[in-house]
Amino acid sequence: MKAVCLISGGMDSATLAYRARNQGYDLICLHFNYGQRTERKERASAQKIAGLLDAEEFIEIDLAYLTRFGGSSLTDHRLSVDRHRDDRKGIPNTYVPFRNANLLSIATSCAEARGAGAIFIGVQSQDYSGYPDCRPQFIEAFQRVVDTGTRDETRISIMAPFLNMTKQDILSLGITLGVPYEHTWSCYQNEEKACGVCGACHFRRAAFEALGLKDPILYEGDD
Repeated sequence: MKAVCLISGGMDSATLAYRARNQGYDLICLHFNYGQRTERKERASAQKIAGLLDAEEFIEIDLAYLTRFGGSSLTDHRLSVDRHRDDRKGIPNTYVPFRNANLLSIATSCAEARGAGAIFIGVQSQDYSGYPDCRPQFIEAFQRVVDTGTRDETRISIMAPFLNMTKQDILSLGITLGVPYEHTWSCYQNEEKACGVCGACHFRRAAFEALGLKDPILYEGDD
């Protein structure tokens, strides 16, 4: 079995890749650069994880046009990255407009060309993000797009196993799979030291603490 796995270098996508490999898939890892603040760190982490899993291919895709569009604090450095908000009102400014549709479109092209039967994507709807392109309805709709827009004989399933899981659920799974979280990076803000306060850092740390563990990428004394 062969699968295309979207791998950012973060906690969720690393766990996703380990899960796909554990299920017997040979992996084609796709990593996307779209001008995000932590692009260098994410790329290094993604390459490390792909190497540890003996991925069949590691393909890096440049989506610089998303930076030209802007509309997100991840791609427009004039905007400050939203800190975690307990009220979770509205969509945080770390949302990159319709990003996952772009990623899945490219992944579908790759999967059909390579004869892969699955695309793994680590979206989840339970925690901070609130991103519209992480909802179950979006994944279901995009599956219909894939079914309609590929060859009649093509069968590609979009696998989003974390849709209804929390960060703690994902971390628990990753620990059983032996995911080396010290080689991952989730912070939206910094590349050298995780900020500890953005949404990604907040929920990642909370998951580790809930399991009585220390996040290996966070420094002692972080707020």
